[in-house]
Amino acid sequence: MSDGSARPRIIRDAQTTYRIMSSIKSRDTAPERILGKALWRLGLRYRKHFHINGKPDFAFTKAKIAVFCDGDFWHGNNWRLRGLSSFESELATYSPFWSEKLKRNVDRDQRVTRDLENDGWHVMRFWESDIRSNPEECAFLVLQTYQTRRHST
Repeated sequence: MSDGSARPRIIRDAQTTYRIMSSIKSRDTAPERILGKALWRLGLRYRKHFHINGKPDFAFTKAKIAVFCDGDFWHGNNWRLRGLSSFESELATYSPFWSEKLKRNVDRDQRVTRDLENDGWHVMRFWESDIRSNPEECAFLVLQTYQTRRHST
């Protein structure tokens, strides 16, 4: 008997999983487009996928601000959305391959943030779910940071 807390495990063959996962975009995603439009409406002009460490989704080069739109699943926020107790509890429901993949993504995000900050960049990361629920608030936070950093440099 199930109490409803565990998600049923879907078993797929490797080819089907590969086809599904390879169709997921890594650039110009819906959250990026949504946030980009909100930034544009505030008068902010940015560089897309600027070639610095980590390739932020948006870069404000003069103010040295790097903005990332992190997908909830790929970057480790899905457990909160599902009401689980921790990232580890989310990972326990996945195969070892996917569990390790997501851990590597989170570790890479932390390393990229640290490296950019060490190079004088201000890093801002927004969850996909936050962008979708309130893009204007996310964009306003970027605007505030931009104004502060532009006046201090």
